[in-house]
Amino acid sequence: MNDEQKIAYVNGQIACAQIEAMGMVADNAYWQSLGQAPAYTLTHFQDLIYKYGIHNNAIIEFFRD
Repeated sequence: MNDEQKIAYVNGQIACAQIEAMGMVADNAYWQSLGQAPAYTLTHFQDLIYKYGIHNNAIIEFFRD
């Protein structure tokens, strides 16, 4: 995979994480409208970074190969 393909892949992973995070935000808003505690906490949002491999060390290692 060349660098341009790697960039496209990383951008795709970022898009997936953003889409999932937006769904989590919407779900939290729903539960809040019902007077309930949010379904997702800061930890859940931070976990997306690792789930999609878009944290700093993962990106550096990905481009190092």
